[in-house]
Amino acid sequence: MRPLEIRLGAVVLLSSAVFALATGGAVAQQAAPTDKMPMDHQKMMQMHGPAGTAGMGAPTLPGQDAFGAVQEIVRILEADPKTDWSKVNLEALRQHLIDMNEVTLKADAVATPVDGGVEIAISGSGRTLAAIQRMIPAWAATMNGYKGWTTKVVPLPTGDLLTVTAADAREVAHIRGLGFIGLMASGAHHQPHHLAMAKGQFDPAAHHHP
Repeated sequence: MRPLEIRLGAVVLLSSAVFALATGGAVAQQAAPTDKMPMDHQKMMQMHGPAGTAGMGAPTLPGQDAFGAVQEIVRILEADPKTDWSKVNLEALRQHLIDMNEVTLKADAVATPVDGGVEIAISGSGRTLAAIQRMIPAWAATMNGYKGWTTKVVPLPTGDLLTVTAADAREVAHIRGLGFIGLMASGAHHQPHHLAMAKGQFDPAAHHHP
């Protein structure tokens, strides 16, 4: 091979080496951020959570209403240094919440207007009947006199006959407008009643009639 050809070959080889180093470095620079992306994405997920939850914070819903009611009572009991845990009876509260569910969602209620108010035949069977027999007399005893109402309960073979009346014509319209479930939800006695039950200060069986 002639000297000129040798020199030209050396130049070509040198140029190829320089080009390879340059392009290899560029590829490496482009690939570097890609290599780091999984870690960056992981950090982002840890900071912001899954897509659509950024800034929402921790969940607050208990997932079930009776569970939430018990959870609220537990927080109150734990925040009170005077709570006597030897008397706490959360199972009694749970059973009462089951009664509330039965009466609210499963009981049949037929309302009939009477002089001064309304008469409601509340009926059911099985667990629903037992819940009616516990809750309706207890409600009537608590609400008698509320807003001038007179509440009476007569046992029926399949439930209770509840009569609610008032002397004030406006309250008569109020009572009839509320109907069965509106009457059950009236007043603010449920929450204190639940707390007293959880503290062991209330006996649900005392309100049961045969």
